[in-house]
Amino acid sequence: MEKQLQVVDQVTAAGIDMAIRFGPKVLVAVLILVAGFLAGRWASRTLTRALARFQLEPPVLALIARVTQVLVLALFVIMALQNLGVELLPLIAGVGIAGAGIALAMQGVLGNVVAGLTIIFTRPFRVGDYISIVKEEGEVLEIQLFSTTLGHADLSKVVIPNRKVVGEILHNYGRIRQLPIEVGVSYETDIGAALKLAEEILRANPRVLKDPAPVTKVLRLADSSVVITAAPWVAVPDYGSASGELHQAILEGFRRRNIVIPSPQREIRIASSSTAYLAAPGAAGRLAGRDAA
Repeated sequence: MEKQLQVVDQVTAAGIDMAIRFGPKVLVAVLILVAGFLAGRWASRTLTRALARFQLEPPVLALIARVTQVLVLALFVIMALQNLGVELLPLIAGVGIAGAGIALAMQGVLGNVVAGLTIIFTRPFRVGDYISIVKEEGEVLEIQLFSTTLGHADLSKVVIPNRKVVGEILHNYGRIRQLPIEVGVSYETDIGAALKLAEEILRANPRVLKDPAPVTKVLRLADSSVVITAAPWVAVPDYGSASGELHQAILEGFRRRNIVIPSPQREIRIASSSTAYLAAPGAAGRLAGRDAA
């Protein structure tokens, strides 16, 4: 029993000694970490407000704010470790070796991050633009460090890794698209009247933009019709709806004005069997020999 009490007394004395020796340092280290967390948040908010006038993309602002907060917190962590008497050089060396191994194991992920930073800072496209890349196209819904998300008219989404975006040929339509509409009219039609009617139909649709002005012109001379084109500009979200509305309006408008939209025609000639026989090589000689016999 006395031995147990002695052990308890020794543990208690050691605990008190440790608390006296390291307690203040631990308390100071905790206070430093709390101060670092608060200072990081304050620095990130202040920097975000300062950069608001430059009209940067939201992902750029979020990234800068995050990096600023992490750097400030890392500085206070170093101060806390120094207060505890931790040797930083071996710790930094160990972190460097571990970081090299992680970088080798995560080359694809890091490639996406680097490509994401390239997209964010060079800004080849922005959220809301309509782009075509890597055999995919759609409206840019979100730009993140690892991937870019495109939206389709059928409400589906396509997520493209950023390393597949950087270095590829990119077609950026912006926030508006030109809607090409082709319609064939009879060769007897007054082309000027047809073009004027098509332009009136385009301007009457509220989805069609006034600027740039719609384009109406003769596109080509086909076999059985004169093909005219009506190409208005519409906002990216209105592209599908405007296409259906304008095609229907042009069809109904041309019918009301008796502008004929001819059906495709093909002329087929069938030769008789005797004509085909005479046209074959050597057929005339064989026919003459048969008559002589």
